[in-house]
Amino acid sequence: MPITVQDTYLTDYAQGFPGMLADGNTQSRPTGQVADAAGIQFGRATFGTGTGKQITATPGGKFKGITIADVGIVGGLSGAVDTYHQNASASLLDMGNIWVAVTGAVTKDAAVYVTAAGAFTATSTGNTAIPATFLDAATDTVARIRVVQQ
Repeated sequence: MPITVQDTYLTDYAQGFPGMLADGNTQSRPTGQVADAAGIQFGRATFGTGTGKQITATPGGKFKGITIADVGIVGGLSGAVDTYHQNASASLLDMGNIWVAVTGAVTKDAAVYVTAAGAFTATSTGNTAIPATFLDAATDTVARIRVVQQ
């Protein structure tokens, strides 16, 4: 029986996905309790609700971090996948590099803003600034951002 040997390989790695940690550089990973009834998707900016450690994906209040993807989260019969559900303890990244979904064109080293819908953009008008910069240039796809502690 002949043995098949792989002799072709990809020339580049696939990009990351929202909420995927970009590397092993110094990080800070606090947690927060999800207040949103719909939950909070992986790779979303979170903000304090003013009530203890509760967090929301609705821009406003103090920036708390970006939700980190967790392969141990199961959607259940009716729950959304890739989402921390209401009242769950969500892992956040408030210092370090992480992949996020971007809207529009972004450039390397540009400041990061969050739209009302929770998308990441380089457009300041009508959006909420977070303490981060883009590490990649991208358009309507995923990009890495560097979040710095406040």
